[in-house]
Amino acid sequence: MRYSALTQRIAGDGAAAWRIHDRALALREQGVDVLLLSIGDPDFDTPRPIVQAAIDSLEAGDTHYPPVRGTQGLRDSIARRHRQRSGQAVSAEQVIVMPGAQCAVYSVAQCLLDPGDEVIVAEPMYVTYEGVFGAIGAKVLPVAVRPENGFRVDPADVAALITPKTRALLLNSPNNPSGACLPLLVWQELASLCVRHELWLISDEVYSDLVYEGQHVSPASLPGMAERTATINSLSKSHAMSGWRVGWVVGPKRLVDHLEHLSLCMLFGIPEFIQNAAQRALDEDLPEVAQMREAYRQRRDLVCASLNQCPGLRAIRPDGGMFVMVDVRPTGWSAQHFAERLLEGYGVSVLAGEAFGPSAAGHIRLGLVVDLPQLADACRRIVLCTMDRLEARRA
Repeated sequence: MRYSALTQRIAGDGAAAWRIHDRALALREQGVDVLLLSIGDPDFDTPRPIVQAAIDSLEAGDTHYPPVRGTQGLRDSIARRHRQRSGQAVSAEQVIVMPGAQCAVYSVAQCLLDPGDEVIVAEPMYVTYEGVFGAIGAKVLPVAVRPENGFRVDPADVAALITPKTRALLLNSPNNPSGACLPLLVWQELASLCVRHELWLISDEVYSDLVYEGQHVSPASLPGMAERTATINSLSKSHAMSGWRVGWVVGPKRLVDHLEHLSLCMLFGIPEFIQNAAQRALDEDLPEVAQMREAYRQRRDLVCASLNQCPGLRAIRPDGGMFVMVDVRPTGWSAQHFAERLLEGYGVSVLAGEAFGPSAAGHIRLGLVVDLPQLADACRRIVLCTMDRLEARRA
């Protein structure tokens, strides 16, 4: 039987990147001791007050069709949070709630791009972006970044890629996989390009609450950017709510209207009891959130200190997020081969940098998603794998 061309466009290298993670899960099922650092799923429990809010909402009977755009209370809370964090003046009418940031990126792309349109994306890029734009038939123009520059985007490189077909720019700061944050000066130059060339900016800010060095900049707050920026965020990382599937878009009201129409076609909103729990997450100053952020920072510091003592490794210190990129090129192995050997021989699951684009070739992405003792054990195993490889090359 025949399938649509869409099925080919959404099944690129990014989709294949998860095979090593699937292999790690299979080994665990067989009883093998595997430290799973290949996926960005927080190991913390969702804070209890959030869980209780969902329970209370369920018991109150909030199990009917929700408002497609999101409850008024949650959208008010999102708008208030966005104003506080960015300085951008927004109202609840500029907010739509989505089942996770992944769905938000997909929906925004569907409403902004047509087949043949070009979108510039910083590379290395999150592995699903390829499929998102492939689903539309849009063309991704990767703007390569350099490990030597901390994986940060150079506006001059972006400018060199712009053509009459370019319609949008997607940036993720802090970045996944690299953890690089873009400073204000870079954002100002990028904003100038967007205004000059009439480009949309899709700003993926899901790691904005996990910034350790410098300050997060929300580019929609810059002059001329509010009317051309879709800001995407979620509670998955900041509040350990990945399985709750709560994300949102803040943007021009007309874009949000279009997103509501799209949601009617395929989503019809997310459950109201989940939205009520999300509102509690945003409205309360929960100490668990600050504790999780500090734990991630300590984990980052442990990984960088441990791995940078090994001659064949270089951990690139991220500005934020929950991952560390590690340069393994001195081993002489590709990152994919290193990751496979590390899993099969030493019981640590990581993703190969090539899955995120050529700029990350020779690097592995390590998730900060286990506690400090387990992370120290993972680093020990990574060092052992590296030293065994270097000794074998000298023999």
